[in-house]
Amino acid sequence: MTLIKSISGIRGTIGGPAGQGLTPPDVVKYAAAYGTWALQQPTDSRLIVIGRDARLSGDVVSRLVAATLQSLGLDVVDLGLSTTPTVEMAVPAKQAAGGIILTASHNPKQWNALKLLNQHGEFISAAEGETVLELAETEAFDFAEVDALGTYAVDDDFLATHIAAVLALPLVDVAAIRARNFRVVVDAVNSSGGFVVPALLEALGVSVIEKLHCEPTGHFAHNPEPLPEHLGDIANVLKNGGFDLGIVVDPDVDRLALVCENGELFGEEYTLVAVADYVLQASGGGNTVSNLSSTRALRDVTEKHGGHYAAAAVGEVNVVTLMKQTNAVIGGEGNGGIIYPELHYGRDALVGIALFLTHLAKSGGTTSALRATFPPYFISKNKIELTPEIDTDQVLVQMAARYADHPVNTIDGVKIEFGKQWVHLRKSNTEPIIRIYAEAATLAEADALAQRIIGDIESVTNC
Repeated sequence: MTLIKSISGIRGTIGGPAGQGLTPPDVVKYAAAYGTWALQQPTDSRLIVIGRDARLSGDVVSRLVAATLQSLGLDVVDLGLSTTPTVEMAVPAKQAAGGIILTASHNPKQWNALKLLNQHGEFISAAEGETVLELAETEAFDFAEVDALGTYAVDDDFLATHIAAVLALPLVDVAAIRARNFRVVVDAVNSSGGFVVPALLEALGVSVIEKLHCEPTGHFAHNPEPLPEHLGDIANVLKNGGFDLGIVVDPDVDRLALVCENGELFGEEYTLVAVADYVLQASGGGNTVSNLSSTRALRDVTEKHGGHYAAAAVGEVNVVTLMKQTNAVIGGEGNGGIIYPELHYGRDALVGIALFLTHLAKSGGTTSALRATFPPYFISKNKIELTPEIDTDQVLVQMAARYADHPVNTIDGVKIEFGKQWVHLRKSNTEPIIRIYAEAATLAEADALAQRIIGDIESVTNC
């Protein structure tokens, strides 16, 4: 069993001894820590918004969290089966003190997690996360007396509010989408996206919606991470013809992957690139942000439209922080995460779908034709395992020094640029491993670059 306590939330497998998995005592402990932190914030609100994906443990975990928050004197609004971006939007809309999303995102069904939001509906910062963890370890909780217990209410309507907000965006052109009579296949891995994405597509005027794995049972039909090796079912449907696009979301609907009309994958890295291309084109330019491990194609597209691209450390909270600092009009991560500030500062597959369909409609061509308009890059993902006595941080310092005559970024590991190629080295926090991501114009070139860097690491560590 596994329990991972980090500044971004509490994640673990269901079952097992307390402290070794996400058991009821662990859920209560960390929900109480978060609730205590929320009560210490400079806001008059005592309201917390919660929502969950469809995984099997969701209802149990949700009821534990709600009761714990009420026991602290906090009021709870439960969105029930929902999405991560929907909860994020509901927090400021309801003037809440924060929110908890009960989802393990792309992890398999035995996992669940508590993802923690501040009063703006954004993930709490590293410092705030540390405070929550300290509160949990000391169990510095002061539960409410019986007359001061919090209330509990259900809101089944906010998903509709979310969809309406997407439709109201100036850059979402429902008329253009409707005119194309799109035929779309949806794979929602039997979670919340199974009813939310079709509802959005219907509202956008999509002509035909073919549902694949769209029953929100929590019995995931395949590995829920939307990677190429898990998308064979939807790719086969599209290969048979008759559809314009395939849409895949993860269980909590914050990541978006696309499949072309011929069954070829659009590429998760290129979800953000395509949407950014449309937003920049329609906005007359602007700045963008992604993380250091995301494709260079976003930079190329941004500069084509006269904007400035900036790279953040890996992690949504880091991307959002830099987006605010640079006044970015769009940003996100290469895992299919679209962050569109016009709606809210959080990864949101629903707004990604609406903006992409608008771009596709206005392009007048096929999905594969649109994909072919973007610069081709390929990422090679590798790792090297070091012996425990080797100082991983020192290895990264040595690698940065070795390539000091190249552009080097050290805000999150070491990223080295070689013209339009790059390599990003990040250490694991749990084992003596350095992960190596390399990108180039062909996969062979990316693999070769990665192997070159691995050789350099071996030479400085004598591995």
